[in-house]
Amino acid sequence: MSASPSDLSTMPATATVMEPLNVDSLDTFELTSSTTDDAAWVGQFFAYGGSGADQSTAIYFAMPPGKRLGRHTDTAEETQYILSGTGELLLDEGARPVRAGDVFVLKQGTAHDLRNTGSEPLRIIAFFSAPKVQQHWTTEVWEPGALKVTGTPNN
Repeated sequence: MSASPSDLSTMPATATVMEPLNVDSLDTFELTSSTTDDAAWVGQFFAYGGSGADQSTAIYFAMPPGKRLGRHTDTAEETQYILSGTGELLLDEGARPVRAGDVFVLKQGTAHDLRNTGSEPLRIIAFFSAPKVQQHWTTEVWEPGALKVTGTPNN
C-alpha cells in the first residue's frame, strides 16, 4: 500500500523521512594521504542503513583546490552530484571535466578519482545504492589511522 501526499503529512517524520539538514552544518572528518602529497578531503556520511536511510547511503565531501580524492573502488553503485567548483573525473579511460550542476553514475567496482582543478573547493554529494558502503583505496593510506579501506559507520 502506498501513501498519498496527504497521508504523509500525518505520519511521524522519523518513520518516513530523514529530517532535512544542510551540508554546511555537518560535523565533517578530514583525511590526508600519507602516501601522496596531493590527496586530501573532508566529508561525512549523513545517511546510511540504520541512520536516516534503510536501503541507501549519502555522503557529502569536498576537496581543496589542487587536491584529489584518491583513486578507489566502491562496493556499491554511486551517483555523484557536483554542488560547486570545477574538476576532473579520473577514470581508466581518461579524464572527464566536471563542474557545478553535473551528475554522473559510477557502477560498482569502477576505479575512479576526482581532482579539483579550480580555485574554490570542489563540493560533492554522492548517493550509494546500498545501506553499507566501503571504499577500497588503490594507493592512498589515510591518516589518521593508516586506513586503506573507509566506509559507512555501520560497517
